[in-house]
Amino acid sequence: MVSAGRLRRIRFALLLGALALFALLYAPQPVLPQLAGEYGLSPGAAALLVSAATLGLAVSAIPLGTLSEAVGRRRTMITTLVIAEVLGLVLPWVHSFPLMVGLRLVQGAAVAGLAAVATAYLADETGGVRLGTTVGLYVAGTTIGGMTGRLLGGIVGDFWGWSGGVLAVALLAAVCTVAFIALLPPEQHHQRQPLRWKPLLGGLGAALRDPGLYPPYLVAALGMGSFVTVYNVLGFRITAPPLLLPPALAALAFLAYAAGTVTSALAGRAADRWGRVRVLLTSLVVTVAGLLLMLPDSVPVILIGLVIFTGGFFGAHSVANGWVGTRASKAARGQASALYQLAYYGGGSVGGVLGGIAYGAWGWSGMTLLLTTWLTLAGLAVLFSRPQRPTTQP
Repeated sequence: MVSAGRLRRIRFALLLGALALFALLYAPQPVLPQLAGEYGLSPGAAALLVSAATLGLAVSAIPLGTLSEAVGRRRTMITTLVIAEVLGLVLPWVHSFPLMVGLRLVQGAAVAGLAAVATAYLADETGGVRLGTTVGLYVAGTTIGGMTGRLLGGIVGDFWGWSGGVLAVALLAAVCTVAFIALLPPEQHHQRQPLRWKPLLGGLGAALRDPGLYPPYLVAALGMGSFVTVYNVLGFRITAPPLLLPPALAALAFLAYAAGTVTSALAGRAADRWGRVRVLLTSLVVTVAGLLLMLPDSVPVILIGLVIFTGGFFGAHSVANGWVGTRASKAARGQASALYQLAYYGGGSVGGVLGGIAYGAWGWSGMTLLLTTWLTLAGLAVLFSRPQRPTTQP
């Protein structure tokens, strides 16, 4: 049984670690217009700074999660977060855009060490004691980190340029990283295992062969691609004519991110009561409604639409993530979850670039049409699916 004091330390440490992780992951997003102006980039090209990091996270989650079984979860999380933090402090001083993209790819691969291992560490060290509450605090940290990093970077970037904005986020993450290392207790219950690839590959095969897992994978990929696109290009739209908001005020739009903290919890409870398909489809419809509401050139209407869009997306993400856990067999549950993360961050990486290109070529309306198509395809996959694992007949 975990003591109350140790449980508090674990919760607070993982909250700070998640804050650092997601602040670093999206640090350049609010200053993409300044970066594009300085380097003469299109919105799609500038978005590579975000997409490179999410791509690195996507491809590294499974290997680092497996490595943690052998070297220890705490060591994996601390080492990779420190590497990501060092790269975050270096990035503002780099003035070659291709090199920045390369550093962001490595930084994203590093933060995967915390993203892929945190839940397993929590399950091991808490023994399941109020695990839902503890995981909820970690998820809250990811939301707070993503929002705080964007706000701080955007506001500071308005006064001291993109490098000042990115540096401010890195310094905030550095404080959180130091506190994370100091607070995170050593492992007591995890038994290190030799690296064994055969069970991993078998679980991956089982997860890939189950057609019932493809709808949530599609929701993750197409939904995250749409979400990253909107937040990548929103700054370009509201700081340009006819809206012409100052970057510091434009950064306040990222407060809409907080809507996801509420809707993710509500959608999870609703899915338990009314079923995953119904709630997931409703969440996707809300997401599309928010996206369409953002079409007029009116700042208040855009912000209302952004809140609705963000809330709908996080509701869909919450239900789709839970779908994977209940559908996958026990032997493939970890690998199915890792594949969901791969779809989620990989979709954000590729979709963010494609959506940025669409915005540069066809404007906000053309981009909206593309994203609506993606979300509709995800909804159709859900509509013709069965979220529950089929029972085995004797």
